[in-house]
Amino acid sequence: MEIIWYGHSCFRLRDKNVTVITDPYEKSLGLSLPKMRADVITISHDHPGHNCIQNVKGEPIVLSSPGEYEMKGVFITGIASGGDKQDIGRENTIFVFEMENLNICHLGDIDHIPGQEQVEALGDVHVLLTPVGGSNSLTASQAAEIISLLEPRVVIPMHYGIPELQIELDPVSKLFKEMGLKEPQPQDNLKITVSTLPEETQVILLEYKQ
Repeated sequence: MEIIWYGHSCFRLRDKNVTVITDPYEKSLGLSLPKMRADVITISHDHPGHNCIQNVKGEPIVLSSPGEYEMKGVFITGIASGGDKQDIGRENTIFVFEMENLNICHLGDIDHIPGQEQVEALGDVHVLLTPVGGSNSLTASQAAEIISLLEPRVVIPMHYGIPELQIELDPVSKLFKEMGLKEPQPQDNLKITVSTLPEETQVILLEYKQ
C-alpha cells in the first residue's frame, strides 16, 4: 500500500481496492490541497483544518465519529479520544485502518496521552501517524511517549510547522531531538507491505505533496 502526505493531518492511504483521505483542510490554512478523489474520508474533529470534505472529488463515504466500518475489504475503527465536551472542535476521533494486513493509526488532533482502554482498542499498530507540533495537539515529548507506549514499526510525523502553514506549530526537528535521532531526508511517499516492515521503530519524514 502507499501513503502520501498532503500537509498538516491530511494523508492519502491507498491499496489496490480503496483510497482513503484523512483530514482534508481549507485553503485558509495556507497549504494547497491538490485535486483528489477518494472512496472514504475520515474527519478526526470538526475544524476547518481537518474537515473540508468539499475539496475531495468522487462520492466518498465520510466517517467522523467512533465506530466500526468496512469497505471493500478495508476495516476502519474510530476510537473516541476525549476532548472538551463544551467545545465540539476539540472532540477527537482516532482512526485505525486495516489495509493489506497492515494496521495504520491516525491519531487525529489528539492533545494528550491515550489511556489504557484507548491503547488496548488501538491494538497492534504497524504504522503510526502522529501530531508532533504542539499548540492544541501533541508536543514532541508527548509524541515520543506515545511512540514508546505503542511501539509501532513505522512512525510518520504530521501536524507540525512548515513554511507555508498559517498557524504556529513547532518544527518536526523537536521530535528527533526528543528521541535522540538524526533527522532523515524527507521522501516523496511510503510504499509498504507487511514483509517490508522494519524490525525496530523507524521514523520516516514525508514530503509535503502539493
